[in-house]
Amino acid sequence: MLGKGVVGGGGGTKAPKPSFVSYVRPEEIHTNEKEVTEKEVTLHLLPGEQLLCEASTVLKYVQEDSCQHGVYGRLVCTDFKIAFLGDDESALDNDETQFKNKVVGENDITLHCVDQIYGVFDEKKKTLFGQLKKYPEKLIIHCKDLRVFQFCLRYTKEEEVKRIVSGIIHHTQAPKLLKRLFLFSYATAAQNNTVTEPKNHTIMFDTLKDWCWELERTKGNMKYKAVSVNEGYKVCERLPAYFVVPTPLPEENVQRFQGHGIPIWCWSCHNGSALLKMSALPKEQDDGILQIQKSFLDGVYKTIHRPPYEIVKTEDLSSNFLSLQEIQTAYSKFKQLFLIDNSTEFWDTDIKWFSLLESSSWLDIIRRCLKKAIEITECMEAQNMNVLLLEENASDLCCLISSLVQLMMDPHCRTRIGFQSLIQKEWVMGGHCFLDRCNHLRQNDKEEVPVFLLFLDCVWQLVHQHPPAFEFTETYLTVLSDSLYIPIFSTFFFNSPHQKDTNMGREGQDTQSKPLNLLTVWDWSVQFEPKAQTLLKNPLYVEKPKLDKGQRKGMRFKLCLQTQNFSLTESTKERAVMHQRQLSLPLTQSKSSPKRGFFREETDHLIKNLLGKRISKLINSSDELQDNFREFYDSWHSKPTDYHGLLLPHIEGPEIKVWAQRYLRWIPEAQILGGSRVATMSKLLEMIEEVQSLQEKIDERHHSQQAPQAEAPCLLRNSARLSSLFPFALLQRHSSKPVLPTSGWKALGDEDDLAKREDEFVDLGDV
Repeated sequence: MLGKGVVGGGGGTKAPKPSFVSYVRPEEIHTNEKEVTEKEVTLHLLPGEQLLCEASTVLKYVQEDSCQHGVYGRLVCTDFKIAFLGDDESALDNDETQFKNKVVGENDITLHCVDQIYGVFDEKKKTLFGQLKKYPEKLIIHCKDLRVFQFCLRYTKEEEVKRIVSGIIHHTQAPKLLKRLFLFSYATAAQNNTVTEPKNHTIMFDTLKDWCWELERTKGNMKYKAVSVNEGYKVCERLPAYFVVPTPLPEENVQRFQGHGIPIWCWSCHNGSALLKMSALPKEQDDGILQIQKSFLDGVYKTIHRPPYEIVKTEDLSSNFLSLQEIQTAYSKFKQLFLIDNSTEFWDTDIKWFSLLESSSWLDIIRRCLKKAIEITECMEAQNMNVLLLEENASDLCCLISSLVQLMMDPHCRTRIGFQSLIQKEWVMGGHCFLDRCNHLRQNDKEEVPVFLLFLDCVWQLVHQHPPAFEFTETYLTVLSDSLYIPIFSTFFFNSPHQKDTNMGREGQDTQSKPLNLLTVWDWSVQFEPKAQTLLKNPLYVEKPKLDKGQRKGMRFKLCLQTQNFSLTESTKERAVMHQRQLSLPLTQSKSSPKRGFFREETDHLIKNLLGKRISKLINSSDELQDNFREFYDSWHSKPTDYHGLLLPHIEGPEIKVWAQRYLRWIPEAQILGGSRVATMSKLLEMIEEVQSLQEKIDERHHSQQAPQAEAPCLLRNSARLSSLFPFALLQRHSSKPVLPTSGWKALGDEDDLAKREDEFVDLGDV
């Protein structure tokens, strides 16, 4: 069935060299075109989606070894996506690939997901942008989710080549207006079909009640208060309508500097210490205004230096930590390791893969983020310090570090609902500039920095090291990262709550029209069927046991004994230490400051004003704090892990790993057949089923009510063939590079290796 084909200049202008094998012979393409058109796959459009341009007789490449096989079909571009409609699409739709996204198909690329577009001219690869004088013979699309698509345009009509290539370049690379995003077209067309998030689930933090609930949950309502001074965004467009500040702070001060320089509450620890963040004050040249600002800051520091937590550690993330440029540069190098055009390129980079990985510095950046979060955790947990995060706008690294600290210290954030609420609070309502950082408008490439993806990668390190502590899986994190580029959800498409409410018609600019209601990404039923959603929940998650009243009283009594420093026997001390660990209480006594105020010793007021920031840097970077960190880190890892207490990651070099599921899932050469953690999970689920079966028999015998059990993902249980690419591919075409000479490889192939032959013979249809 396989016939030889050739690739030439755009629109068939040049005689090319043979370079691929097609499922369709060149001489059959035009003669069968009429017959093929009659059985074309229907293009499914979302509400509000419009077809912009298309091209027929396009070959989509499928990499396999050194050859390139192609599937014949149509390439279309809409205002939502680029889609390839293969004639053999129905043959690929089998029961073995059930983890499908209902919004974005396997051969769909949302316009926001396109990273770079390349054209091949006479076997030379060039970046495509703007108006083209010559059109390519081959189109290569690199996606932000690291997929690589290659299309042969050799047999496509010249006018169709011009139309589809120009259309794709324009709609993916050209700067856009916010109102022209598909987000608004979809919201308008699907006004009556909008699915709302069920009640009592993810906390959106868009009401005063949500913030009061979070204060009560963390016991932060003793020292902090939720304010509505910014209701209607009349004070600051950068801040949400509602947020939390220290109780003694007058609301007039929030208005005075338009929200800048205000300590915003993030979270409170069980011991009363708090995590806060603050943006920098506007830079003013007038000496009078500068003096007012300094006096204001003095008042702020005194406000959060109330006994018994007199020490405040300031973390200036803008100058003492990572820069956004470092993150951008590192990820640009890192992602090139996974954007593989063909099998040959994969094996060429394989021998130097680790050196390329190290030179990218991406894993080192992850390690530094985790280390910084542990340092802050040590200050709050062991030293009862308030920690104030400083950043120019408090919307990038503040979001990253504050989220990681809460994930390590608060077990509620490790549940799926808690994690989603954390992202809503710290990232969405925290004013992270998703529109700019994801470059949705294509207006400024320098602003495109994957800060949120860096956060998800840090979270994956924790999930990978402590799986039973998290209710969600790495697959959940992977599809969450993909959702950044699906423009039907409003969650990750605005720079601030003000920008969202204004453009959705909620802020009085368009009072005659009905406000648009957009989907939230947290409603996973929009993207996945219930059967597929089971893969987002961790069946091995260790739920927190519920204690009766008697047990809770006993634990409070033990805590009281500990705080009053009763003399204990050796065995009682040991139990107290374990209890201390389970509740994540401080490992050391809190150190009180010899004097109230921002500085630890008496300092002249003038020096405070002029050199305060410099002195605070010296205090924060002292060797004493480094020693405390190491002692705290080593002490925690020397004890058994309490999955519902404090949770710290290993940050030594070998422990920081590549998030393989996200970065390697589209590379067939990287898969492990029947291996990786998927195989381990499959065996564990079999054991869970067996235990559940035994429990049912015991319950039947005792006529007791069966307790609810964790549901094991049926996809994982029933899949006949698994690979490390699961669930994004059950079994892709496997490509291996011979280590032995060809003659030796063929000799080995004569042996009766049934297992090997079984792996090689897999009917996937025409792909």
